[in-house]
Amino acid sequence: MLSFDFMRRALVVGLMLSIMIPLIGVVMVNRKTSMVGDALSHTSLAGVGVGLILGFDPVIGAIIICIFAAFSIEKIRNRFPQYGDMATAIIMSTGLGIAAILSDFAPGGNTFESYLFGSISSVSPTDVVNVSIIFVLVVGASIIFYGGLLDLAIDTNLARLSGVKIKVVNGIFTALSAVTIALACKIVGALLVASLIVLPVATALIICRSYKSTYVFSILLGVIYMMVGITISYYKDVKPGGAIVICAVIGMLITSIFSKIRKVKNKDKEAVTQVN
Repeated sequence: MLSFDFMRRALVVGLMLSIMIPLIGVVMVNRKTSMVGDALSHTSLAGVGVGLILGFDPVIGAIIICIFAAFSIEKIRNRFPQYGDMATAIIMSTGLGIAAILSDFAPGGNTFESYLFGSISSVSPTDVVNVSIIFVLVVGASIIFYGGLLDLAIDTNLARLSGVKIKVVNGIFTALSAVTIALACKIVGALLVASLIVLPVATALIICRSYKSTYVFSILLGVIYMMVGITISYYKDVKPGGAIVICAVIGMLITSIFSKIRKVKNKDKEAVTQVN
């Protein structure tokens, strides 16, 4: 597997994305805005269509559209705070509608399909460089603004009282989230990126009791799911996005089962202790 250049590139890009996506996912899930990731990933398809039709890198188109969509969602959410889900639905519907129309004019059906479900063979050296740059920015921002993002994840008013520059931190997070999701479409697939945003975090929340431990465990799970999924994709010739998500679902189910078993054992021990 490692003897092929495209697999080495896919694994390197996959490793970086598997760290970046959970970093963003933890904040989104805690802010109850995980559906924003779903909206952006679907909207990115409109940018892919534009890129394919006009003949430039579809990832660039996806990034531009995702950034525009992300800030549009934030603007609508701020304008109508009581209807937060409405902003997500409006942008996602618009993006999907445009993508559906553009898909009829995009050359090469297989090319467009690869952005729907991911493709390990399409990762280029340029993609490695682009993802590496964003990887440094996302990890750096997550470390520098860790406290601010934690406050924002808990409560906006708390963040404001703590002296967090909400507009700056939120703007940086929104931009980096949009770019990360757009880049992930090539290997994970636009239809499945949101699953990788949520599933590692959801699994971590089952067993973790603190924000920090959830952060660390989500990244660990993201790496495991991504590497196993890409490996299965290579050997079984299946779409990488599907393989990665199924691994994540299985991981969450196994964790949930073991967590319940552990709780039952703890209750039994407490019962025995009380009897004695």
